[in-house]
Amino acid sequence: MRGLHRFTTGLTAAIGTLIAISTATAHAQNYPSKPIKIVVSQNPGGTTDATARAFADLLSQKLGVSVIVENKPGAGGMIAAENVAHSTPDGYTLFVGLHSQLAQAPVLFKKPLIDPDKDLVPIAAVTAGGLPTAVRSSLPVKNAKELVELSKKQPLNAGNYSIGSGWQLLLSQLAKETGGQFTVVSYKGTPPMFTDLVGQQTDVATGSVISIGPFAQKDGLRVIAIISDRRSTKFPDVPTWAEQGFTSPAFTKLLEYNMLLAPSGTPKEVIEVLTKASTGGQQSPKMAQLLDTIGSDEPVLVGEPLTKMIREVWPVYRQLTSELKLTPG
Repeated sequence: MRGLHRFTTGLTAAIGTLIAISTATAHAQNYPSKPIKIVVSQNPGGTTDATARAFADLLSQKLGVSVIVENKPGAGGMIAAENVAHSTPDGYTLFVGLHSQLAQAPVLFKKPLIDPDKDLVPIAAVTAGGLPTAVRSSLPVKNAKELVELSKKQPLNAGNYSIGSGWQLLLSQLAKETGGQFTVVSYKGTPPMFTDLVGQQTDVATGSVISIGPFAQKDGLRVIAIISDRRSTKFPDVPTWAEQGFTSPAFTKLLEYNMLLAPSGTPKEVIEVLTKASTGGQQSPKMAQLLDTIGSDEPVLVGEPLTKMIREVWPVYRQLTSELKLTPG
């Protein structure tokens, strides 16, 4: 009887598993059958928000359902990431955020709200483009080397768009290598940061092409360097940091992407649908406009190119964050 009980129990569990798999498969085959929500980790106005809305436009066009965007900034992107990671893994709640924040979470926070490596599944990524470094117009510097020389004589206030950002890592490494002095002033996003820069309230800042766009035509700032492995097509006359003699990984490998992810446990069939819908992004008006605005000829990353980017870039963020002992404050 005891053996029969074990057999019955095992059979019941197996049947339950088969039913669950069958139900999940059926849902995946009918996906999507209702609106999708994208939770974005940043405030409106910057590249991350623009990317989320471009993905919403793209998925809506390809999948034929409404896609809404909800902004949940805070805690280095972890509030939005946790919200999605703990949602039902059915493909109807997705996350868009800075990939650098996901890369850094395990080493930046003592108790991160989620484990980005296990709790979220990468679907696609869009580059933020080369990040322009700008100084206030009244600062007597015209390039990166002059910025460093001035910072050795007097501490400079550096606006920062996110705790532990690639820009903050670069500043820390710059100070370590040169003896420059930079006081990091963190803002809630790029608009208030660039507002203060144009208003001559801070000395230097870095942000995306999109976020600096409304301020770039004003007289209050001067672009002196690009954080990228290549020049920006939007600022073709401005050299990269590497071209100006700063060649360590902090100046060449801290590329920024905005990434689309789903909760871990989302059916493989659903991930495949979302991945397929994310390709050919240039066919979507908003995605095409986004890539043109940031001056990118790089397509939406999916599949192996996305995996390769994560494999090469995330360790650099984690290593520098650990070495420089950055904390979220």
